[in-house]
Amino acid sequence: MTADDLATARYISLTTYRRNGTGVATPVWFARDGGKLYVWTNSDSWKVKRLRRDPRVTVSVCDMRGRIAEGTPHHPGTAELLADTAAARSLIARKYTWQFWLLDVPTALVRRGRRPHTALAITLDPAGPV
Repeated sequence: MTADDLATARYISLTTYRRNGTGVATPVWFARDGGKLYVWTNSDSWKVKRLRRDPRVTVSVCDMRGRIAEGTPHHPGTAELLADTAAARSLIARKYTWQFWLLDVPTALVRRGRRPHTALAITLDPAGPV
């Protein structure tokens, strides 16, 4: 993944790993700040549960359905669960503007203002793609 790929990408395929080593890919929105990628997700999602046990991830640029184009590099990295979601939420809201608010506001209303979410900070391995 080059800087150009990330600059134009709307989605990344975030692969987390089960106990048996099987990868589970999920297309997610992301934002880049400095050398890290930030993802904002529900705290009770399976990807968060898997990351609590194993912080290894693989990241690839994909489309909204999670389809990865042939020849797209897969980048290994590690994900860190962040207690403070405000910075990641702000970065993602800035990147996805009205789409983010269209999903976030109704969800907040249903949950009476509570946002049980977790932010992920993903650091890609400097060695590069696999």
